Amino acid sequence: MKKINQIILIVIIIIVCGFGLRGKISGEKFDSEKWKTADLELEDNWSLRWDMMNSLRNNNNLIGMSKSEIIILLGKPDESFSTKNTFRYYLGYTHTGINTGSLILMFNNGIVSEVSVWQG
Repeated sequence: MKKINQIILIVIIIIVCGFGLRGKISGEKFDSEKWKTADLELEDNWSLRWDMMNSLRNNNNLIGMSKSEIIILLGKPDESFSTKNTFRYYLGYTHTGINTGSLILMFNNGIVSEVSVWQG
């Protein structure tokens, strides 16, 4: 009985660690030049930005950055879905069926005040 309890405890620890690391393990290290210059029409790049997303968020404090700093880091936002106070960047396929993602940056007085990732 003691062995079964130990096995259950180990499984629970693994599950908890998995949830704790979720979103922290990046599929691709963020590279500003790759992000800005990737041809997202090429099959090899369909999920490149999505794969860099965790590294971007974990290693760059986007909140508090100015619009010009964001443009230097990520390039110009998608014009058709961006406004004066919102920048949207297409992230490509999310590896969950045919879902795609977007990075949305909200600005208050020209400074990033909120960062969200949309998937659908």
